[in-house]
Amino acid sequence: MARLKIAIFGQAPFGRDVTADLAEANHEIVGVYAPPEGPRPDPLAELAQERGWPLFRHKHFRRKGQAITERVEEYLALGAELNVLPFTTVILPPEIVDAPRHGSLCFHPSALPAYRGGSAIPWQIILGAQTTAATVFRPDVGVDTGPIVAQRGGIPISETDNAVSLYFDKLYPAGVEAMAEAVAAVADGSAVFTAQVEEGASHEPLLRDEHARIDWSAPAEQIGRLVRGCDPNPGAWAELGSDVVRLFGATLEPGRSEKEPAGTLLGFEEGAALFALPSGALRVAKLRVGDAKKAPAAEAGLALGAVLG
Repeated sequence: MARLKIAIFGQAPFGRDVTADLAEANHEIVGVYAPPEGPRPDPLAELAQERGWPLFRHKHFRRKGQAITERVEEYLALGAELNVLPFTTVILPPEIVDAPRHGSLCFHPSALPAYRGGSAIPWQIILGAQTTAATVFRPDVGVDTGPIVAQRGGIPISETDNAVSLYFDKLYPAGVEAMAEAVAAVADGSAVFTAQVEEGASHEPLLRDEHARIDWSAPAEQIGRLVRGCDPNPGAWAELGSDVVRLFGATLEPGRSEKEPAGTLLGFEEGAALFALPSGALRVAKLRVGDAKKAPAAEAGLALGAVLG
């Protein structure tokens, strides 16, 4: 397998682990682009510092829709033969994406062409997808529309998965493997890039508060998926008086038969709150009421019989 000169654009533990795997495979990391310094250290940036790789921390690569010339010149001086984009949130200009002779490879946490967009993981839970995939594709001018080079599919989405468990327990390890597989195929000349078809394609918006409000008249399964998909961010919510109440760590209790209106706090069991649903009940481990911190449901201050509207 040929040794490639690789530039990394990423962040977080996923970016770190993908990059460490590529270095272990004897590829040369010629530069690492991580987010600007924040309140918490970035694992990818820390790895670059430990290994002595050139580290760059820019917030933007474009200004008014145009590539920032000094960013492009800085990048081109690295001599990268391939860009790898694990967990990147920056928008790179074509002058960088298309510059290497092998182009760029990007990870996406869905079975593309389904669930394009920056909130693919929660929307798959919310909309009831039963399986997902770790996909590696070559970016183009569209949003997650480029040709696919590797896809590890058939990853189950369980009835208890939230956005955290689906990512860290399932998509994360599959994604690290898929990225390594894709880079290896590019390096040995066996990579096949397959154009995405539009049949079955979908694009979901960034998940925001407007999508996270609970409709207590909806079927129990739909409410459960919404709460799990919005966990941990932004947190599915309902109102109690003037307060917004956000729900976390939810599971359905389908065998229960309740007569109270949906959204009614029925009681507490082992520290979790039970809310009535149109059929069954919703067990919720933690609540955040108003501006208070997230707390175990039994300690959040809600009274029995309170009705979330």
